[in-house]
Amino acid sequence: MPFDFRGKKVLETGAGKGIGLTLAIALSHDGCKVYALSRTKSTLDALVEECPGIIPTEADLCNWDDTREKLEKLEVLDGLVNNAGIDGHDYTALECPKEFLCKLLDNNLLSAINCSQVVAKKMIEAKIKGSIVNISSIAGLASFPNGLPYNVSKAGMDMATKQFALELGPHGIRVNSVNPALVRTPMMQDLIEKGLPMESLCIERCPMDRIIEVHEVVDPILYLLSDHSSMVTRQTHVVDGGILSNITVKI
Repeated sequence: MPFDFRGKKVLETGAGKGIGLTLAIALSHDGCKVYALSRTKSTLDALVEECPGIIPTEADLCNWDDTREKLEKLEVLDGLVNNAGIDGHDYTALECPKEFLCKLLDNNLLSAINCSQVVAKKMIEAKIKGSIVNISSIAGLASFPNGLPYNVSKAGMDMATKQFALELGPHGIRVNSVNPALVRTPMMQDLIEKGLPMESLCIERCPMDRIIEVHEVVDPILYLLSDHSSMVTRQTHVVDGGILSNITVKI
């Protein structure tokens, strides 16, 4: 399915690596004017060097007011991808401190709500029919050990998707989430380096018998941003190779 984003303008958060990096490049190659947001200048510089047409925006999304100020200065957009987020599997549910829980909620959920508010208000004022895609996780649909803060943040993201879809639908703005299982990204590598057997566990439980590649998450995002999904909204698009469809793969 070919995607044509010529004349479209999209903001993507967490654009410096992993899914965000690949998505920003794919959108740019498909003719989109991409505003790439990250809090790390070096990753933005590397991205712009590879795709000079991409417009970098450096911001710490946990700073609510500063983020709003920077997004208000952008032109009216056709799309937003809330991709920024961090991992957090350091505590059991009984031991997780408030500070760590708040950190995950700030990074993974509240930042997406903040960006969606600013971008959607400008779309409505300009009468633009746009699309917002939230990058969630199957962790919002199923529990994992030591996953309380991360899982709660992603479950909250899924509900925010539904709420924004309900309230923005009358304005022609669609809101969906993409919920992948473990993807071969730098975040996955960080988990493995912490000693977590994430890759082997996921493959063992996955009927497709392998880890998800980045492009297999990027393609559904492109679809949801595009006019091909013009009547698709409030959906939770799971990309998990069948992990959630079973109790056990082998007996």
